[in-house]
Amino acid sequence: MAPSKGWNRRLTMAGGTAAVVAGGYFAFRRPADSGFKFSTADARTFHRGNAAEPETLDPHKSSTIWEDNIIGDMMVGLMHQDAAGRPIPCACESYSRSADGLTATFRLRDHVWSDGVKVTAHDYVFSFRRIADPKTAAQYVAILYPIKNMQEAASGKLPPEAVGVRALDDRTLQVEFIFQVPYIAELFMHATTYAVPRHVVEKHGDAWLKPENIAVNGPYILKEWVPNGHIRVDKNPRFYDAANVPIEHIFYYPTQDALAGLKRFRAGELDISYHGIPLTEIALLRRTMPRELSIGPLLGNYFLVLNFTRKPFDDVRVRTALSLAVDREVLVDKVQRAGQRAAYGIIPYGMPDYPYTAQLRFRPLPMPARIAKAKTLLAEAGFGPDNPLTFDMSIYNRVEWKLTCVALQAMWRAVGVQMRILSLDSQILNATLRRHDFAVASAGWLADYADPKNFLFLFQSNNKDLNYSAYSSPRFDGLVSQSDHIRDAAERLEVLAQAEQVMLDDVAAIPLFDDVTRDLVSPQVKGWIGNPTNFNRTRWLSLDRGIHKL
Repeated sequence: MAPSKGWNRRLTMAGGTAAVVAGGYFAFRRPADSGFKFSTADARTFHRGNAAEPETLDPHKSSTIWEDNIIGDMMVGLMHQDAAGRPIPCACESYSRSADGLTATFRLRDHVWSDGVKVTAHDYVFSFRRIADPKTAAQYVAILYPIKNMQEAASGKLPPEAVGVRALDDRTLQVEFIFQVPYIAELFMHATTYAVPRHVVEKHGDAWLKPENIAVNGPYILKEWVPNGHIRVDKNPRFYDAANVPIEHIFYYPTQDALAGLKRFRAGELDISYHGIPLTEIALLRRTMPRELSIGPLLGNYFLVLNFTRKPFDDVRVRTALSLAVDREVLVDKVQRAGQRAAYGIIPYGMPDYPYTAQLRFRPLPMPARIAKAKTLLAEAGFGPDNPLTFDMSIYNRVEWKLTCVALQAMWRAVGVQMRILSLDSQILNATLRRHDFAVASAGWLADYADPKNFLFLFQSNNKDLNYSAYSSPRFDGLVSQSDHIRDAAERLEVLAQAEQVMLDDVAAIPLFDDVTRDLVSPQVKGWIGNPTNFNRTRWLSLDRGIHKL
């Protein structure tokens, strides 16, 4: 997951200087007139702006990064993120793989749930069977399809007990795969692989997450959830590494309104605002609060999904015309303005060793030629001045998406397309995407692991919950499947690039731009390391409330 050398650079900004630090991220000197107020709260309590209100804190039912930020503080996987977001053994002491790469054996750490009950390999067997059970309705289960019989169990073709996971003894877990998984360490950091406490879930069912019932194996335990207000977790004294966890209380606040989050951060009410830099304030913040900015490369992107089950978006000419008319350079230079990169593929830049040979084929064309081509394609599909293509676009109710869509409206208007913006809260839009109840919609993805498969699996036809477009291509599916059985790393990536080209030609999605981290971090926060997956677990952080001025 290490950033590529191409990300290392030095910047000089009005009102402050920026110097490159380890990993290609930036440390800033803050001018004296920033207007930022340091928190006077105690050094044991951490206040975190967290993008949006969670729908669930169940690791087997969650699907968003703002849920993961909380779940990953309460629970640890067999592998977990270190301070820089890289995988390290956590709930396991060690693991080994068979010579053919099809079996992994994990030796569990001797540790307990927060209620004092031992964590065992049987909890993991129960958990993998639970997420495989169609009754669990796990949105993210497709990420586990490399595990033997996981896909068949999730689709109801086999019982959950058929999943290739078993306990050899209380502390030894064995997982069987149907093909080699080169990203195994990153995969077992993912929340879908977390164990849940069997004794608690069997007793309380879905109510196991209530503060009076919950048991976790991580640094913090849920104490309070005030919907649309805050979530509070407290330090878990039974966490195996509790002695090295400085922060004792965390409050997470939904900050979908980035401007409101910025005001709270400026006032010292938030120590961190995750992905909380409003686009309208970028230039001002670079002048006045550069030290608080954490901006760097991100293995994540934004794109549009088009509903293949609705006409006319089942017509490749319509999808291609919409993609042709998007001026991506204008989006990143005039609208986003935080260092994003125009995207002509679905795999964001920075993926280790990926060849990046796939791209939208019209990339070399100047915009006038693209616009002319888009008009021709729309005319062939039956649209024109007397019959304009008109549709609603469902987007996240965030300022950056509203600004982006205003720009897209103008770009599409130039080819005779009329688009109306439909802003939805995050929970509602996520449900809308899963139901395929939209025409065109905003979407984005942050890498779960540093491998192109993590982006391409979104478009596989067997990924019912995350394949929002309902895209289905036997050729694409075949190439992704073929890559799974190639042992040579370079050859595997070449086949994945071929698969990417197929989905780009089919316009399974419209790439817009590769994103950057956009976090606000108080100088009182110690241990924060910017990284391309933007994971910063609280266990590694501390607070120095003695800092009040430079």
